[in-house]
Amino acid sequence: MERLLHYVWKYKLYGAPHLTATNGQPVRVLDPGMANPNPGPAFFNARIQIGTTVWAGNVELHLKASDWIRNGHHTDPAYDSIILHVILEADTAIRRMNGELIPQTELTIPAEITATYQFLLHDNATVPCLRRMKGIDRLYLISWMEALLSERLERKTADILSLLTRYKGDWNEVFYIVLTRNFGFGANNDAFEQLARSLPLRYILKHRDSIRQTEALFFGQAGMLEENNPDDYYFALQQEYRFLQHKFGLFAMPASRYRNAPVRPGNFPHIKLAQLAALWSGHESLFSAVLHTYDLKSLQNLFRTEPSAYWETHYHFRYPSVRKSKLLGENALNILLINTVAPILFAYGLHTGLPEYNEQAIALLEKLPPERNSIVTLFRSAGFQTDHAADTQALIQLKHAYCEKKKCLGCRIGFKLLQQNK
Repeated sequence: MERLLHYVWKYKLYGAPHLTATNGQPVRVLDPGMANPNPGPAFFNARIQIGTTVWAGNVELHLKASDWIRNGHHTDPAYDSIILHVILEADTAIRRMNGELIPQTELTIPAEITATYQFLLHDNATVPCLRRMKGIDRLYLISWMEALLSERLERKTADILSLLTRYKGDWNEVFYIVLTRNFGFGANNDAFEQLARSLPLRYILKHRDSIRQTEALFFGQAGMLEENNPDDYYFALQQEYRFLQHKFGLFAMPASRYRNAPVRPGNFPHIKLAQLAALWSGHESLFSAVLHTYDLKSLQNLFRTEPSAYWETHYHFRYPSVRKSKLLGENALNILLINTVAPILFAYGLHTGLPEYNEQAIALLEKLPPERNSIVTLFRSAGFQTDHAADTQALIQLKHAYCEKKKCLGCRIGFKLLQQNK
């Protein structure tokens, strides 16, 4: 409830148009101040008129006046600068350390706001506000979605820049790790990232002229060449990996980390590794190519690689299949561009101070079709329009960062619903 009190104070959503101090003097809020997310007074640099005097300073908020003493503020010099104590219940007087009384005012939170807040916080629906948001102006929602997209790209940027620090500024290595992770397509993301971290890109590039050796490095390092298998191609890869393993001092991962179910055969880890091997065999500097490719079709073609002929008749070393191309499909290509290329471009732009790459990242998302997943379907049912991947990325950020964490007070939709009850 104290979080709601802070929110109501910050946005002036309290019921009474005029406040009154507990000593009877009128209180006028000229500026509620700046919220303090750290320990100390709740709001800095507020401007409050009490009676005929205008005060500038800090404001503290509690549910009860006695919380001031319970929290030890009466013995903390940091709270001597408080010009107003905002409370729901004035159950005691409070004083500075020198004994001087601190002005207090009781705030009234309108019952409708409390009811809406409790509904948003405790309703069992996945996204409770979906039932109430149809009246919110579309331009308001578009503005919020643009902010959410920036949030999502900035969160991904933080992860990328953390990798960049770990790998001493090597963008090629960072791009390789992020790309390999996303070739896991959800079910195998973590395992594929671990694989990339255990198999440096420079080893792959040294043998990129041989698709067999490139495949041997990926499959062998993934622990998929440890069985006794009569298949001739399997045996050839196994022999290649043993040579390369000794050459580079590699330690294979356990194959048990990879999941074949519940993914479709086309997304089996074996097929994804074969596609990765073909991709790196075809490019010496894929990251540089990404930076300098601007139209969508050319960007897609960078990643549109066909695995070696063996995989035309296999999804797995143990299971032959009818002949079928294992070329990376259009939807998979778009997912890679959304989750790898756009975040890398955005991170590169922020890190280098070159905003054209940030713009390039957002323009790419606006060219790509909207994603199809349960989150997007959920918000579409409430009337959200999704024209491109930038919209769907924003909705994914909304769901994960706000709805799932019940951060309704930090969400502009939540604010609009609470404001309607003012």
